[in-house]
Amino acid sequence: MAYEVVNSECTHVGKIVRVTVDEITLPNGKTTYRETVIRGASAGAVLPIMPDGKLLFVRQYRHAYAEMMLEIPAGILEDGETPEEGVLRELEEETGFKGGKVEYLCEMYPTVGFCDERIHMYIASDLTEGVQHLDADEFVEIETYTLEEALSMITNGQIKDGKTILAIFAYKSRL
Repeated sequence: MAYEVVNSECTHVGKIVRVTVDEITLPNGKTTYRETVIRGASAGAVLPIMPDGKLLFVRQYRHAYAEMMLEIPAGILEDGETPEEGVLRELEEETGFKGGKVEYLCEMYPTVGFCDERIHMYIASDLTEGVQHLDADEFVEIETYTLEEALSMITNGQIKDGKTILAIFAYKSRL
């Protein structure tokens, strides 16, 4: 199917996103408009596995939902950084643990209807102590759970973050 951008207008530029409104031609020849949130850079996320087999999570405030969310460590990749390097950096910055072994899990597009964000997902094991380096506006709590506990937390609504849910199920499918 052919979709063609006829016109594109940037309507907002913020600290971490910009928004465009595109006029597009549909396969039937009619035109319509699509708004797109452009993240710009890819992100990386990592499911850390502690030496005892428990899964390591961070709990942090997410303003869009006004809730403390239980998530896996994640963040935007820096210029020139590979996804593997990025998740290892984010892991140590957010949790204070270094990953010794990193395995690719999958790539996900979390909001395909209006956002171009892409997240490279990994598992990290052979964790050792490092140094936590939180941003000035970042406050996180570290929590660990067994795989069974995490699965139960998904079904009872305690884990709501899409990348975290995907990582847990993808990890479970590998066992």
